[in-house]
Amino acid sequence: MIIDIHTHIFTDSLAPRAKQALLEAAHGEYTPLHDMTRASLLEYMDKAGVDISVVQPIVTKRHQFEKINEWAISLTSDRLISFAGMWPHTDDWKEQIDIISSMGFKGIKYHCEYQDFVIDDKKMLPIYDYAFSKGLILLFHAGYDPAFKAPFRSNPEKFASIARELKGGIIIAAHLGGCRQWDSVAQNYAGLDNMYIDTSMGMKDYPHETFLEIVNAIGADHVLFGSDSPWSDAVEEIRILNSLPLSDEQKELILSGNARRLLNIQ
Repeated sequence: MIIDIHTHIFTDSLAPRAKQALLEAAHGEYTPLHDMTRASLLEYMDKAGVDISVVQPIVTKRHQFEKINEWAISLTSDRLISFAGMWPHTDDWKEQIDIISSMGFKGIKYHCEYQDFVIDDKKMLPIYDYAFSKGLILLFHAGYDPAFKAPFRSNPEKFASIARELKGGIIIAAHLGGCRQWDSVAQNYAGLDNMYIDTSMGMKDYPHETFLEIVNAIGADHVLFGSDSPWSDAVEEIRILNSLPLSDEQKELILSGNARRLLNIQ
């Protein structure tokens, strides 16, 4: 089994506009592998041999909350799972998390650049903590994003600080724990049981020696396969991962075992 923990799609009507806006924001740095609809993701999953994808929606305005999450939960099938999105800059954040929990979501996706907050801002910690109290996993964009300028609002040091301070709940930092901040991932995340990373964007970008160093430091049981689909080639990412000097057990944990455990997939 292969589970992709990090994918993006939109409604059929919104997908063309969203794709174009994201391409313009990224200044042409990435080329999408599908058209960002549900059908195109499923087709690409078949091509890549991915059994289950986890969709990661981003709420960028409070009024989007209900509509995005109603659509996201409707995606649930034997092939697709969706995390929820929320808007953290209002006083009703507890109510939003209660709704997310009651709808049956397994996690929340945050993007501190698009959502305009610093990852370890003290105002955010009660929000994370309350989400953890509801059993929700938190997956974060981490590090560089071509649509924004440095300094970026997240890095491995900030994630490690959150993990140590909250001491509970599952944190997943995307893009190998901090896009283009990989030299500091191993030293910051080692020994943090509640800190996980995904491999998205991706196996062709970071040096393989760095990837292996990080896996050895934090353990293969804390690494999840992710593609950030449609922005990287899952076919190639899986091929490269399977070519690396990792044991069969380590590869199984990364490609599906850890996600099955965290998401309670039988």
